[in-house]
Amino acid sequence: MKSPEVSVVMSVYNGAAALPSTLQSVLDQQGCDLEFIVVNDGSTDDSGRILDEWAARDARLRVIHQANTGLTRALMRGCAEARGDFIARQDCGDVSLPGRLARQVELLKAEPNVVMVACGASFIGPAGEILNTVIFEGENLHAGLALLHVDRVRGPPHHGGTMFSRTAYQEVGGYRAPFVVAQDIDLWLRLAERGRCVGSGDVGYLASLEAGSISGRRRPEQYQLGTLAIECAKLRRAGLSDQLVLDRHAERPTAKRRRGPPTAGELARFYYFVGSCLRHTDPAAARGYFQMALRHKPVFWRALWRRLMG
Repeated sequence: MKSPEVSVVMSVYNGAAALPSTLQSVLDQQGCDLEFIVVNDGSTDDSGRILDEWAARDARLRVIHQANTGLTRALMRGCAEARGDFIARQDCGDVSLPGRLARQVELLKAEPNVVMVACGASFIGPAGEILNTVIFEGENLHAGLALLHVDRVRGPPHHGGTMFSRTAYQEVGGYRAPFVVAQDIDLWLRLAERGRCVGSGDVGYLASLEAGSISGRRRPEQYQLGTLAIECAKLRRAGLSDQLVLDRHAERPTAKRRRGPPTAGELARFYYFVGSCLRHTDPAAARGYFQMALRHKPVFWRALWRRLMG
């Protein structure tokens, strides 16, 4: 088989329910030759069976089954298997809109010094509502990655909506194991030192939000590792090595990952967030989500106030 133009890389851990729609959205992409590399990262549900069934019907889908290692190492494994000129990310449960990959390939090919393209993303709530849409136009993305402060840096709208040069990915060292979360911002900062990172200016990705996600469950760790990524970037951009900083971090105890369904507190915070996003566009739906937050956490004053105030 000839080498594909694009290698789409995704990790799955217990994503059976949402897997078919995600697979279909990628395999239906037109305008470029692709392979779809999916790392089944130790799933205990039907994810493995579903992937094997789809792979038997479409040779472009390459499935790697492995024991659970976490997202970063799974992405390292998937990207190491990539044969395309470009690597596109995708997350299970999300949908790539038609034309997403072809548009990103076009932009990467148009200018040799562009190493990453990020499409805009719409964030989808539990009932399919659009909660928010984020789009970067052209050089705005590169400018956002130049703001080396954890509270100011602005990366792509969504990790799953990025595509980057495989050569550039390899040259900067790819995803790095110490960044068990915030692996995305660490990679983006290093790619921005290799070439230009641009926004496509259109929405090509639908990201489904859910309670118990990495962003919701491991926010303090994300903040810590995001700060580490920026500290490393400052050293590199001053002409210094970041290895000593990484070595110091490796000596610290790592936080234990919690598995299982979302806790009542996580569900309450999630529904409050969704309600807050809908407060101005759909007040009735927002009140419903604030009420759901209160069911999971009756003493949740912010949710109660929002519910009463409408």
